[in-house]
Formats: sequence, structure tokens, C-alpha cells
Amino acid sequence: MSSAPGESLPFRKMQGLGNDFMVIDATQTDPGIRTEEIQAWSNRHFGVGFDQLLMVETTDTPNVDFRYRIFNADGSEVQQCGNGARCFARFVVDQGLTDKREITVETASGVIVLTVRDDGWVRVNMGQPRFAPQALPFDAEAEQSVYELALEDADVTIGAVSIGNPHALVLVEDVDAALVAEWGPQIEGHSRFPERVNVGFAEVVDAQTLRLRVYERGSGETLACGTGACAAMVILKRWDRVDAKVTVQLKGGPLQIEWSGEESDPVWMTGPADNVFDGAIPRQRRQTGGAHVESD
Repeated sequence: MSSAPGESLPFRKMQGLGNDFMVIDATQTDPGIRTEEIQAWSNRHFGVGFDQLLMVETTDTPNVDFRYRIFNADGSEVQQCGNGARCFARFVVDQGLTDKREITVETASGVIVLTVRDDGWVRVNMGQPRFAPQALPFDAEAEQSVYELALEDADVTIGAVSIGNPHALVLVEDVDAALVAEWGPQIEGHSRFPERVNVGFAEVVDAQTLRLRVYERGSGETLACGTGACAAMVILKRWDRVDAKVTVQLKGGPLQIEWSGEESDPVWMTGPADNVFDGAIPRQRRQTGGAHVESD
């Protein structure tokens, strides 16, 4: 894959429950992608259109197959993305980059294990949840199961956890009526979250079912968020509101989340990952603001 300006950069468009990604194979060469390019490519009118860009890279870490990097639509790099992890696994298998079905991947937040099932769904070991405020990070004197957060026009009660990236959760009676557009950006950029935070709004249907909307940092509300689904489940499990295995209903569809309730145990996520199309972007046109995308 060439990375020289003026030459085409191959990519694959993928989605997991409507959370969509541009995936680039960088195992052979560093494409040298710049922030302004990511911002242009993410544009849904003039570019490819995506929530996040995923980079497949090699790694020197022993017993690890690949390195996985994630960039938000605004160009900021983040530590983890659950829906992206499933798409990553499908990509490296479908592209013949590995013949394994259980893939070990290095992320900015640690090593995760991805298993591609015969039906195409992917099961992901998302690692252990971390509730300590410094793990997010979150400005709090001590770890608590709930925190009070002052917004412009309201005080809200949240739970907070890191699933490789930071999440705050607001429990609501009706997720359709939740103030996602109003409270989402206020909580995301709140001064108590110095690196910003993803914000979930969860409705408990019953002990095995949640409904969830997520306002993702750097992207806004998305159709699905894998780490957000994990965060909602573990916080609500900690609050004794759900069982150890839950279906999380997002706008894009359902995810299965499992966690024993023991902080030493990992969170498991299972869900789909689908190809949308393959394409190639002329890098020089991107730099001058053009929108041309060649697709197969």
C-alpha cells in the first residue's frame, strides 16, 4: 500500500451495528495520515463518512498478532473501540493477514483477544473494567459507585468506568426521551474529565435487557458503541440492576455483554461486523479538499 501524496490509499468501509469505520492496512508501510485528512475523509457529504478510522499495524510485542489504532472523526486518537475491534478482527481474517480465528491484538489500553465465529460474529475479551477515578481519568477524591456532576442547568447522577477508554453513564426512565443532545456534550467536555469522556444513557428494560444511546467523545451520538455497551452493563451490574449476561439494544442493533461482577474478571462482548465496500482515496485530492473516492 502506497502512502505517497498523490497516490491512491486503499481502504475498506465496515460497520458494526451502524457504528461505521474506514479501515486501513498499514502492516506493510506507514501511510503517514494527517489529522486534517481524517477530518476530511470522515465527512459524510464530501468524504467516505465514518465514526472512526482504524489502522491495522504490525507489533513487536511477543505473542501478539497485530497492533490496533483508533482515530475519531475529529482526528483525535483514542485507546479502545469495541465495535471497531470486531471489524478489525473480520478485516484481518477476510484480507488474509492471518489464518487464526483467535487473534491477540495490542491497543493503546492493553492487549485484547478477538475470536471470529463461523457465523461471522466476533466475541471480544474486552479486559477488566477499571472503576478507580484515575483510570479514566476523573476528578474525584475517592472511588464511588455513583457521583454527582453539575451541568449548566441540572445536577446529574452518573456512574464511571474505564473499558480501555473512559465512560460515564446516566440512568434514565425512557432512553428515547433522554437529553442526549443537551447533556452529552456537557458531560463529554466536563472539567472533571480532563481527557473528555464517552457518555451513555441507559434504560433498564429488565435484568437481561438494556436500551442504550451513547454520545461518543470526538464523534457525537453514534448508532452503536461497543465499549459503551460494556460500560453500561458493568455499571448497572455493580448497581444490582442487571444479571451477568445482558442484551444491550442500541440504535444499530443488539450486543451481548457478559461480566461476572468480579473486578478481576474480563468483560465479554459478542456482536456482528460487516463489510460495506472497498475503495481507494487519491491523497492529493484529499489535501486540496476534493471529495473523489474510487470504490469497487
